[in-house]
Amino acid sequence: MRAVMTGNHDRPYRDRRATTWRAARATDPKGPTVSQAEQNAAIVRRGYDAFNTADMATLTELMHDNVTWHTPGRSHLAGAHKGRDATFAHFGQYGGETAGTFKAALLDVIAGDDDTVIALHHNTGERNGKQLDVYCAVVFELDDAQLTDAREYFFDLYAWDEFWA
Repeated sequence: MRAVMTGNHDRPYRDRRATTWRAARATDPKGPTVSQAEQNAAIVRRGYDAFNTADMATLTELMHDNVTWHTPGRSHLAGAHKGRDATFAHFGQYGGETAGTFKAALLDVIAGDDDTVIALHHNTGERNGKQLDVYCAVVFELDDAQLTDAREYFFDLYAWDEFWA
């Protein structure tokens, strides 16, 4: 998998081809063709923006009808949520049980040419006097510009489960 770092900050290990693409775009008025990795990274970024603003029209556009969202742990939110409706109901629990305070602040996106995108984000929220402060990675699979599978990996799964207990 050739990774393209698309975060908001420069990193010393940034893929050289991504830098070359930006340089070519600056010199060629037509610009080069956008790679599949960059298109997929843009889709995931749009998804995070839509999630955090409750933009259901955009989320509907970006998620396949048969998307599966996997959440680990032992809380009532854990499990595989199959289908767009089940995934949206799952997202609704995040917002509903935190009185709308739940956020997933996107930190970085890593995309490969194999339709896999990894997103790193920071979850925050308030619930029953508890504060959520957990980092998470989500591995997304895409097909034909739509999200088909998502697997969450929490840096502190115990803190995630405790928040929802």
